[in-house]
Amino acid sequence: MIISWQDYLMADFDLVILGGGSGGYAAALRASQLGQKVVLIEKEKLGGTCLHKGCIPTKALLHSGEIADNTRHASEFGVKADFHAMDMKAVNAYKDGVINKLHKGLEGLVKSRNITYVEGSGKLITKNTVEVGGVKYTGKNVILATGSYPKTLPGLEIDGKQIITSEQAIKLDFVPKSVIVLGGGVIGCEFASVWKSFGAEVTIIEGLPHLVALEDESSSKQLERAFRKRGINFELGVKFKSAQTSKKDVKITLEDGKEFSAEILLVAVGRGPVSTGLGYEEAGIKMDRGYVLVDDKCRTNVPGVWAVGDLIPTLQLAHVGFAEGILVAEEIAGLKPRAINYDGIPRVTYSEPEVASVGLTTAAAKAAGHDVVELNYDLAGNGKANILKTAGAVKLVAKKNGPILGIHMVGSRVGELLAEAQLIFNWEAEASDVAQHIHAHPTLSEAMGEAHLALAGKPLHAHG
Repeated sequence: MIISWQDYLMADFDLVILGGGSGGYAAALRASQLGQKVVLIEKEKLGGTCLHKGCIPTKALLHSGEIADNTRHASEFGVKADFHAMDMKAVNAYKDGVINKLHKGLEGLVKSRNITYVEGSGKLITKNTVEVGGVKYTGKNVILATGSYPKTLPGLEIDGKQIITSEQAIKLDFVPKSVIVLGGGVIGCEFASVWKSFGAEVTIIEGLPHLVALEDESSSKQLERAFRKRGINFELGVKFKSAQTSKKDVKITLEDGKEFSAEILLVAVGRGPVSTGLGYEEAGIKMDRGYVLVDDKCRTNVPGVWAVGDLIPTLQLAHVGFAEGILVAEEIAGLKPRAINYDGIPRVTYSEPEVASVGLTTAAAKAAGHDVVELNYDLAGNGKANILKTAGAVKLVAKKNGPILGIHMVGSRVGELLAEAQLIFNWEAEASDVAQHIHAHPTLSEAMGEAHLALAGKPLHAHG
């Protein structure tokens, strides 16, 4: 419900939540369910970045791109179809329709839980009070969930037209002829995939040695191979130096002197915490580079103040925000939930092909002192992968004579295999535990079973 200052002036709540994105609304929903009196404050739209500017719109665009590519390659599957062009007005209408439906559903959910919802910009003025438009909301506990914003580099000014961030990219009403993507992480690779599918010439510039550099090196190399095959260009291991705009294009120069030009420059160099000017430091909350520092239960150093989501230095993923919001609500209610194991959080880059993982990379497992064994199962041995004409692999990282430490996958739709993968990792299963379970044939999930069969010493559709 929307309230005014006449309704609640200095009202007391069990919980005041500043920010209505993934972490904030998850905390609100769970706290309300546990009998807490909750006020949820959001300056823009309920659902935050993920719903309106990130996860949902980008995945809708990726799906439109997938259909475009399927049309281009229809003849390979015996279907006569011709690709003409992208209708960006219709694409955006489809994307916005998905967002609006989910937004309305979320609004209804919050309303049904009797959560007091306040629209406006809030500021922490004491450790237990948030002020919005001159009205103060006081709570026994306060959760900070103000999210993140797209970062840029020093000297690189975002003009919103030629030099843009992901927030402008999701709203483009035309397909650029050419794009430079500055940053080869998750956001950069997803937009590179979208625009290539839409028909643009794409070049990724990444200062690190690999695309999606936080993933296992084998996954990065497979994605690079797939992108080359798709005609997506990339320059790795060289840092950005400068950019110059003209009426017709954007020209960038790298530190090694190489120059690239394109119609659009997308700056995808990560996201930073929204924390400036919100009263956090004044309240004595410990921070680092704008991030609010917390313990393993998301407590700040100030009693009664908690922080979740992109505001804290954990994985910047919507489902991490959900988990942290639920954790805090349950901790406040005295349920003593288990701390989150961030290694056990599933991660997906929704490009074509997808990159999906849970657990430790080979390098991280070795750095942790594990005696590591590895198994790569090539999707060439999987019937459904062949039907879909997708290449890739399932890689297992395991402790010798012990549990699975990491699962890393590349291929179309492999993100859908993560549900099983995270159970395997989080339940510390060994290859032999998984090998005994029968996977339906022909499915992509069968690749998970085949990989574990092979690691357990009894390969079926794999060379042993």
